[in-house]
Amino acid sequence: MNEQNLQPELSPEVRQWAMFCHFAAFFGLIFPFGNLLGPLIVWQIKKDLHPFVDEQGKEALNFQISVALAAALCFLLMVVVIGFPLLALVSVAAVVLTAIAGIKANEGQAYRYPFSWRLLR
Repeated sequence: MNEQNLQPELSPEVRQWAMFCHFAAFFGLIFPFGNLLGPLIVWQIKKDLHPFVDEQGKEALNFQISVALAAALCFLLMVVVIGFPLLALVSVAAVVLTAIAGIKANEGQAYRYPFSWRLLR
């Protein structure tokens, strides 16, 4: 038993796939909309492996949807200049929070993103 959250120890495979659900968002650095498609594909393929993978996949996808909506709003606000620094802030926050979530998932801890609109439950 893990003393921190009093749940049975998760297998390395389950923790790894939960981590991949979060880290798949970095495909957005290579492909347009990869930040949405990466977590969606990994989650859809592996959600039946374990409830932890399903939960973390939904969390990752919800966060990336929230980031995409915030980025779209920043692009609209570029007309009045404030969108440029806001987009930089959103981008840095998304990278940092995604990295933290992936590390926590690999440690077997459920991670909930702050500032995330939870469309998938």
